[in-house]
Amino acid sequence: MTSVPLPSEPKIAANAPPSAMSPSEFDELDDILDDIRTRKDETPQWEFCEGFMAALICCRRVIHPSEYLPVLLDIHATNETGEGAFADEAQFGKFTGLWMRRWNEIAESLNTDIDDLADDCAYNPPVMDVRGAIAALSPEQRAGLPDSQGTSFAQVWALGFMFAVESWAQEWMPPRDEETAKWLHDSLDAIIALTEDDTDAPSVSPFSEEGPATASEKRMDQFNAAVWAVYDLRTVMGSLGPRVEPARKNDKPGRNEPCYCGSGKKYKKCHGAG
Repeated sequence: MTSVPLPSEPKIAANAPPSAMSPSEFDELDDILDDIRTRKDETPQWEFCEGFMAALICCRRVIHPSEYLPVLLDIHATNETGEGAFADEAQFGKFTGLWMRRWNEIAESLNTDIDDLADDCAYNPPVMDVRGAIAALSPEQRAGLPDSQGTSFAQVWALGFMFAVESWAQEWMPPRDEETAKWLHDSLDAIIALTEDDTDAPSVSPFSEEGPATASEKRMDQFNAAVWAVYDLRTVMGSLGPRVEPARKNDKPGRNEPCYCGSGKKYKKCHGAG
């Protein structure tokens, strides 16, 4: 297995809108993840990665690939080098190129004002209807599968989103402003609702009016609410700016150094006086 360098910063196009990812390009990402899974069996599916990426884009701090790829793909990083996941530099380059294409596409969608999730510019997570795929199998094909119905609609996407939130929990701590904190809390709750199983009676097919009913109407409402919540999180987290670590009094500066309180005075003439 070849060691490949992890990029230190996301390379995001400044002025050009991203071209839409094609289904075949999403298939390429799936194929790369499938290959990585032969070496690391806990490698997530793309739907999980998509949710993870959306959370990173909403995060109040810019988190670089060299920080998040080891968390997502369990790459051991030493001197900015990832080992044991990607087959070679060509595969790594292909993955990161497609990854940043999708990153830019999501960011562009979330930065665009929309009135309807059916808008062509709206964020549209590529989630799978696993239960629908199972229902489409022949009885012989289903015979070899576990008894479970499969994950609920959009559940894996939501789990990926919350995995990123939990991995950088300090960046998602609520602010002191009560109204903003409630906005943040309600938005995250909308996504957390999707991490739960859809236990209501299935009544709709997520992608086809003629397909078998594999999701409840409540689930589809929750999915729409979660996508709107991503827009809200992009707005509220962007308004907060990077998190500032509070000064700790036990880190006492020297007498002629700036005071920890940020007054601009020397410590000896501020909190160090007397």
